[in-house]
Parts: sequence; C-alpha cells; structure tokens
Amino acid sequence: MTDVHARLAELGLKLPDVVPPVAAYVPAVRSGNYVYVSGQLPMADGKLLATGKVGAEVSAEDAKPLAQRCALNALAAIASVADLDKIVRIVKVTGFVASAPGFTGQPGVVNGASELFGEVLGAAGVHARSAVGVAELPLGAPVEVEVIAEVSA
Repeated sequence: MTDVHARLAELGLKLPDVVPPVAAYVPAVRSGNYVYVSGQLPMADGKLLATGKVGAEVSAEDAKPLAQRCALNALAAIASVADLDKIVRIVKVTGFVASAPGFTGQPGVVNGASELFGEVLGAAGVHARSAVGVAELPLGAPVEVEVIAEVSA
C-alpha cells in the first residue's frame, strides 16, 4: 500500500472534488472489495477542459493530459467510497476517445490515464485496459475513462 495523497503531492497533483454526475447515476459504487467508477470526463472546477473530436479539434497530444485528468477524477470518485490507501490494484481501465474519422491513436490518448495510475500507485496501478474510439461522448468531451479498482477491507 502507498500513501496516495503524499504521492499525488510529490507529483504536483491535488485530489479534486468528486465531479457531480451529469445524469442519473453515482460517481462510484463499492461492492465488496471492488469499486466501480462511472465514466469520468476531463472536468476541473465544474467545467469541461476541452470539447471536440480527437484527430480534428483536439490533437492526440492535447487529449493525453485530458485522459490523465479523467484518471485523477476517478481517484476522487474512488475516495468517495473507499480509502485510497487501501487500493490493492486498479483492475481495469476503459478509455473512450471521441475520434475523428480515420483517427487510430486511441491507445496513446488513454495512456494518459494508465500512466497516471502507475505513477501514483506503482505496481497497484498496472491494469488491464481497453481504448475505444467512439463517435460522440457526453457534453462533447474528447475522452472519458471508467475504472474498476480492488480495495482491501
């Protein structure tokens, strides 16, 4: 286990407030030793950080830190139902990238989220993953990330 808040501070990051849902769901649900995190958008201070399709209005280079922000928001959602220091492992990350026609760099974009989990949680941040190109995302977001985490009792 690691001191997640201290590690975030070392990286110059602060755990944000939980992003309020934009529809009829909750940010995270704990069931036994698993936390299921709803899709997180790249929101900060109540605002979407960017809109548009990756490969058109948003470059892949600009989308990667947006995926990182989604992961940071996912950690906040986990913290709303479990102690972050009790994360055993990030089990699965699913990244959705609103993609312009012909854009195939979804894995590189979603690396923003994957790399953040590894930097913050070390070996516990290494996970299975899907990176999927989609036509549209909520609010016109370029990226969305959902997470399944295992936590100890």
